[in-house]
Amino acid sequence: MIITNDYLLEAMNELKRLEHIIYVSLKYTRTTDVITNALKRLLEIFDLVIEAFLEKAKEENLIASLPKSPALRATRLGEIHSEDKILNDYLHFYQFLKNVLKSPYGKRQEFRRHVTLIVEFENSTAEANIDNLSNCERYVQGFFNYASKIIEGPQEDEENSEEN
Repeated sequence: MIITNDYLLEAMNELKRLEHIIYVSLKYTRTTDVITNALKRLLEIFDLVIEAFLEKAKEENLIASLPKSPALRATRLGEIHSEDKILNDYLHFYQFLKNVLKSPYGKRQEFRRHVTLIVEFENSTAEANIDNLSNCERYVQGFFNYASKIIEGPQEDEENSEEN
């Protein structure tokens, strides 16, 4: 896969950093600080991909300028692509992650395999642990791939495989 969009390239690099945090750093440093760092990386990837979507929208004259704050960017992207249910599901998860990071949290089993960051919401509880972060990493990888197909268009090898 050849990527030409600068924001998507940076998001791909952030994905590599996220993988390292989850599969290496958490293996040796089992603390909620490392989990928080992984969650911040997830948000950074979302921010970069959202910015890539908005740059494409700007090139297509769908918007005049990019909103300043990441939250406004996500909202604007949702408005532009209101018919895209898949994209809006990803944006909903992005909002959830932002809420998790803004909220006060508790810890469980720090320095052990099942280290967990716990956030209490009004009607529910969110827990972030190594297994959940692995699932989140796969989910954000799916978002990245989805965005790449929309922003960059289908790749040559994909076009050739469809013809065969």
